[in-house]
Amino acid sequence: MSDVLRIAMWSGPRNVSTALMRAFGARDDTLVCDEPLYAHYLRSTGLPHPGADEIVRTHESDWRVVAAWLTGPLPDGARVFYQKHMAHHLLPEVGREWLAGLSHAFLIREPSAMLTSLVEVLPEPRLEDTGLPQQVELFDTLRRAGLDPPVVCGRELLLDPEGVLRQLCARLDLAFQPTMLRWEPGPRPTDGCWGRFWYASTWASTGFAPYREKAVPVPERLRDVLARADALYATLHAHRLRARPDVVAAAQDTAAPGLHDPSRPPS
Repeated sequence: MSDVLRIAMWSGPRNVSTALMRAFGARDDTLVCDEPLYAHYLRSTGLPHPGADEIVRTHESDWRVVAAWLTGPLPDGARVFYQKHMAHHLLPEVGREWLAGLSHAFLIREPSAMLTSLVEVLPEPRLEDTGLPQQVELFDTLRRAGLDPPVVCGRELLLDPEGVLRQLCARLDLAFQPTMLRWEPGPRPTDGCWGRFWYASTWASTGFAPYREKAVPVPERLRDVLARADALYATLHAHRLRARPDVVAAAQDTAAPGLHDPSRPPS
């Protein structure tokens, strides 16, 4: 199985993680999976997420079984296994040994934009709900092991999808495929059963939408969470893949009202 590439993309909430999963799902050599640790997370925390009972009932909730599947054989014809993970699903009791069999990458979003979106579904988000502590923990562990995992910033990705995806693929030792830029609308069998609560934007999409700054202030009660999140975010942001300056300049020249508002991105 040495020729199989298993990519674990660790994201925080309210980012373009599902759209990025669509991009990899549009490849001709890739199997994708959607938040495989979510059912364990809900069973362990008891959090009242939309459809929680159905999620635990429908999806595997034993992290050990999930880990064995994520590191096991792939179906014939699949050479790449793209795993969309929420970093906050990596609870303390989840073992870390199995992670050695994966190639890791990170997807981040500006904490202020994330938090003002997250409060719409989680009115009192904690720092751990942002996924940033878990992302930095894993990122630092990988760096200490001599690895250099790529970091994708949602802003840079939306400003220059092709440029950032080409860099990401190169860092993963994977050939870029132009099909990653467009996909068919609608749900997928690989979407979690939670898709009907969260994926309306993704199901309507056929590609990455343009980026637009989100000018919504973070509530005062979350200022301490924001400050701590900003410090963690800065650690990862310094390593981000960057949009091509000429593409960004061209997009700014042609920008028009009504561009994509990342306060409601594909999750």
